[in-house]
Amino acid sequence: MLFNSWQFAVFFPCVFLLYYAIPHRVRWVFLLIASYYFYMSWDARLVWLIAAVTLVSYLTARIIGASEKKTVRRAALVGAVGFSLGLLFFYKYFNFFSNSVSALLARFSLPVHPVTLNLILPVGVSFYTFQTLSYVIDVYRGDLKAERHLGLYALYVSFFPQLVAGPIERSTNLLPQFYEKHTFQYDQVMRGLKTMAIGFFKKLVIADYVAGFVNLVYNNLPEYSGFSLVMATVLFSLQIYCDFSGYSDIAVGAAQMMGFRLMKNFDAPYLARSIKEFWRRWHISLSSWLMDYVYIPLGGSRVSKPRHYLNLMVTFLLSGLWHGANWTFVLWGALHGVYQVAGNATRAWRERAYRALGISQENRAIVVMKILITYGLVCLAWIFFRANTLGDVGYVFAHAMDGLSRPLSYVKEGLGAMGIGKTVLIRLLLTGAVLWGLDWMEKRKKDPIRWMDGWPKLLKWGVYLGYMMVMIYLSPYDAPADFIYFQF
Repeated sequence: MLFNSWQFAVFFPCVFLLYYAIPHRVRWVFLLIASYYFYMSWDARLVWLIAAVTLVSYLTARIIGASEKKTVRRAALVGAVGFSLGLLFFYKYFNFFSNSVSALLARFSLPVHPVTLNLILPVGVSFYTFQTLSYVIDVYRGDLKAERHLGLYALYVSFFPQLVAGPIERSTNLLPQFYEKHTFQYDQVMRGLKTMAIGFFKKLVIADYVAGFVNLVYNNLPEYSGFSLVMATVLFSLQIYCDFSGYSDIAVGAAQMMGFRLMKNFDAPYLARSIKEFWRRWHISLSSWLMDYVYIPLGGSRVSKPRHYLNLMVTFLLSGLWHGANWTFVLWGALHGVYQVAGNATRAWRERAYRALGISQENRAIVVMKILITYGLVCLAWIFFRANTLGDVGYVFAHAMDGLSRPLSYVKEGLGAMGIGKTVLIRLLLTGAVLWGLDWMEKRKKDPIRWMDGWPKLLKWGVYLGYMMVMIYLSPYDAPADFIYFQF
């Protein structure tokens, strides 16, 4: 059941109304049933998987919480981690691993036919396994007590707004909220509804629209060259951001309408001044998860420089692998690791250079330059993320500059090959300007939703009406498109 489907347009209002209509003591049962129904709407055959991950993590956490013996606690932790990662490996990485090993052996003249399985990738498996892992690890560390209520814990794992594509919630934030009694609050419901509206705008008006141009080029690369490849990459940067942050906005808004507070997953990432800052603003729930459960346990930055750089590379390689079972994702993560290492290695030199030149790093021109450089590096890495194969990556790098010696023709011919005329270009620029405005307000800590609270009612309702007209006119009317991160 997609957020951008008619099924969800019926499902969520029903859940919302019934949630506030029934007594508090049975709301968790209702939400748990609704969440499992939401999950089973994709493929009911795989419901056992989320149930098994939930039960194993619940029981092992109870064992850890009840025992004072280190061997027992450690064995339970290893069992929980091994079970969750084992299922994740089997469903998501087995075929990738088998094909990669076979290809490697073939290079040494040891031909082996890969063993491949016809498996269905369970939707959201990477998200809820990481969510349960963080819970068990937190209990093991003593950061929280093991949850005794199996039903509430199962709801924490399967809570439908963030089940499929995050945010990857921490138990310390979400679990206690299921004990709270939520009452209907008009202002809170309206804020949640407005947050969802922004998410739907990002997904339907921007992401799904530019996806047509991106897919046209990246799925038929030999037919394109020059600026078409550059433009498709830039449009993909908008597509993936609006697609994923749009999902997060809808999830956060839907939860907020029922009184729950989910963590913020994006914070104007394309206005970051460095790759390090980008990762503090992009997919925050994953980057903070990797920080707390991979990077810091490896030693973080409190080690020698070579070890610190190794820790960064390992963390970002795992980030790339988490995203997908393909070498393109691994290299995408590796490239971001290289960016981080290079940024750390050159930081002192760059600061000395600024001081020697008497230039403030807060100078507006310097800030703009940093943002543009960071965005350019991120787009360069997106080529690996979007390309279907490593061969496609090589093609983009080999042909992206074709015709650059004639700049005006380079741009005009590239846009023409993609079918982007004046009208389309104006729409892209306008929607891009709206997105930039929303992000600029976020970075300046000016909540666009709260910012409108002080407006006259007539003006606010005029904006609401204009939003509805734009959505009706610009939203696609064909089958709803999947969210990109559903495949992870």
